[in-house]
Amino acid sequence: MGSGCSSPSISLTTISATSPFQSQESPSNYLNFCSPTRFLEPHLLKSSKIFIPKSLLKCAKVHKMQTQVEDSAKPIVDPHDIDPKLVQKLANDALVWCSLRGLLVGDRNSERSGTVPGVDMVHAPVALIPMSFPESHWKQACEVAPIFNELADRVSQDGEFLQQSLSRTRKVDPFTSRLLEIHSKMLEINKIEEIRLGLHRSDYMLDEQTKLLLQIELNTISSSFPGLSCLVSELHRSLLQQYREDIASDPNRIPANNAVNQFAEALAKAWNEYGDPRAVIMFVVQAEERNMYDQHWLSASLRERHQVTTIRKTLAEIDALGELQQDGTLVVDGQVVAVIYFRAGYAPSDYHSESEWKARLLMEQSRAVKCPSISYHLAGSKKIQQELAKPNVLEKFLENKDDIAKLRKCFAGLWSLDESDIVKDAIDRPELYVMKPQREGGGNNIYGEDVRDALLKLQKEGTGSDAAYILMQRIFPKISHSILMREGISHKEQTISELGIYGTYLRNKTEVVINQQAGYLMRTKVSSSNEGGVAAGFAVLDSIYLV
Repeated sequence: MGSGCSSPSISLTTISATSPFQSQESPSNYLNFCSPTRFLEPHLLKSSKIFIPKSLLKCAKVHKMQTQVEDSAKPIVDPHDIDPKLVQKLANDALVWCSLRGLLVGDRNSERSGTVPGVDMVHAPVALIPMSFPESHWKQACEVAPIFNELADRVSQDGEFLQQSLSRTRKVDPFTSRLLEIHSKMLEINKIEEIRLGLHRSDYMLDEQTKLLLQIELNTISSSFPGLSCLVSELHRSLLQQYREDIASDPNRIPANNAVNQFAEALAKAWNEYGDPRAVIMFVVQAEERNMYDQHWLSASLRERHQVTTIRKTLAEIDALGELQQDGTLVVDGQVVAVIYFRAGYAPSDYHSESEWKARLLMEQSRAVKCPSISYHLAGSKKIQQELAKPNVLEKFLENKDDIAKLRKCFAGLWSLDESDIVKDAIDRPELYVMKPQREGGGNNIYGEDVRDALLKLQKEGTGSDAAYILMQRIFPKISHSILMREGISHKEQTISELGIYGTYLRNKTEVVINQQAGYLMRTKVSSSNEGGVAAGFAVLDSIYLV
């Protein structure tokens, strides 16, 4: 649960001459994908020392007949078969559509594009046609979304579990330590969050060898792109309808995607539960945010559908303008805040000074509804994800055995670095693992030979710094063909994709007000890169075509 979820200021990288999707810069943004590498192939299973969960092997057998059907399903179209003239028509129509409908980001070449709305906008990086995806796995991902919502809420309420699970990490990771410090203060004063709001996104990849849908992470803070992802689904539906004779396809095979309105509904209902019609919803944002339009779509939905006012403030502005009244009411710049929605604050880079940390503590002490609260934030960390994958841990938080089995079916291999056998195997075969620090926002993971180097360095230092990381099974997703478009240039690429399922959860004391799947995000990137990112020049926004 953690990396790749958040929405840092979006920046478009320099485009190379060979391909408009190969960045000349090192990626530093959030759409973090595991690139294809063999992990669960039969010959590896026979000789592997890796502790592969039995549930994965069982699921592989259960799905054998099902996947034979899926293997025979044809993709919507092979982009390499599309005439270049038709590709150009698709690209031109897509560019017009993006401009008219607000499928936009700020232009990184303009200094003002991340601070002044409406200045120097460009179309968001997109795929020109949707990605084929098995309907059975789509239904599976949607089915488990409410279960993951409930799990995150229950984990967040177990302060002792959060503190103990992250106790070693806090000693070597200053950022996690600061978060835990705020959490500890809330436990000491017995701060109770009666109204709890979660806007989550669970990210998955479809493993090519086993045909299992495996979870990459569960994001509990700043789950980005609910606004733009809906528009991409509409764009693809429009293009397939317009070019139905040229591209044999059914636009209705693209699932409905209403993430922006479902997120807005959850925020509005939390605002209503707070009970002050004069209060506002405050978006916590970065000072420079080229992905602001994704956020503004939420604000527009709140204003037009629910008549709720939103304000945008940075952490530094909240520290300067915020005050906490005796009854716990948070007032920022003279306005009472009912709901705090974080689109910043998930990474160390968001905390430039003590001012930002003071703002985070001030908000946590208030009675405003936090999305997420500090406990929800910690519940989405990678170490907690790894702890939940241990035997008999899910049973501490969930009672329904069927629900537990459904979640475990999605778990990839996850291990702590204090498991010596796993560490030894990762040193011997680093290509089979991803090494992850306790970070959100992407660009932080370690791959390939760098895994071996990092592990050997940690062993040599012997400082306990290994507690700052976990090891995860590296997933081998199917490679597909796509047409990716960035800055008006379309290019055919070999790609892999990651599916994110949004979930909304709202509880007031013991009453669950909302718990549902809430739309989706599809991201597609070139298969040759380790890292990915819509903003970093590798990934684009996509939608799915059910097969």
